[in-house]
Amino acid sequence: MKAHLKEITTSPNSSLKVKVFEGEAFEPLWHFHSQYELTYMISSTGIRYVGDSMDTFQRGDLVLVGKNLPHSWKTISAKNDHVKCVIVQWDETLLESWLTRPEFISIQYLLDKSLRGISFDYNTSVALERLFISLIELDPFEKLITFLRVLNVLATKAEIKLLAGPGFEKDFSSKESYRVNVINNYIKDNIHNQHSIKEISEMLSISKEAFCRFFKKTFDKTFSNYLNEYKITIASKLLIETDLSVSEIGYESGFNNLSFFHRQFNKYKQISPNAYRQMYQRI
Repeated sequence: MKAHLKEITTSPNSSLKVKVFEGEAFEPLWHFHSQYELTYMISSTGIRYVGDSMDTFQRGDLVLVGKNLPHSWKTISAKNDHVKCVIVQWDETLLESWLTRPEFISIQYLLDKSLRGISFDYNTSVALERLFISLIELDPFEKLITFLRVLNVLATKAEIKLLAGPGFEKDFSSKESYRVNVINNYIKDNIHNQHSIKEISEMLSISKEAFCRFFKKTFDKTFSNYLNEYKITIASKLLIETDLSVSEIGYESGFNNLSFFHRQFNKYKQISPNAYRQMYQRI
């Protein structure tokens, strides 16, 4: 399936596109592009979608998205943090002639894995923050050398987590991309309401049966499972960012039954809500 295509161009004197995004919120558009993209989060929190994966992001979040992999960052913050991140984008041709050399074997492996999206461990990511910020002002030669240093650290020292499932290697049509955006925005805007497959099917002008088939084919899970996963993602953010009680967070994240909330949290996080909060308080 094919998400919204974004055209990305570099400047005439540089092979890299490095930019700082600042604003009140990210544009919540699920999209793809033919370039690789490395995004380092300086501030803000929310939910990121990479392929069929969904997880929270916060300061220090660092993600490498491979070419043509659909992705989106949505700003959902209990603290109303200002969004600021460094984004590095480059064409496949940039490193093409180097990747066959033995010094670049680890980087080649990393780029191959990025077709499913990669997140990196927090300690390594934060340690690289100074280099990411420096990329903005460096001249083109120093920018390229620094970028290679960053890639080498990520390829040889960082702990990585693959994001999208192994089956997420398909092309999206514009119609399918539109449907995914409508679905994700509907879930976000109706977190405290009763979600209705009938309602969202009508929004998409398809039958309930067609909607269920589309959703299962796209995400390899049912709509109800995806919805519960989203609610648990919201709950995990609130456990980290607020002092609300676990019961209050269960209701705030859209669960009307606290026993069900606890069961779902354990299912998706393999840990209880209280233990999850305590784990982050020790960081």
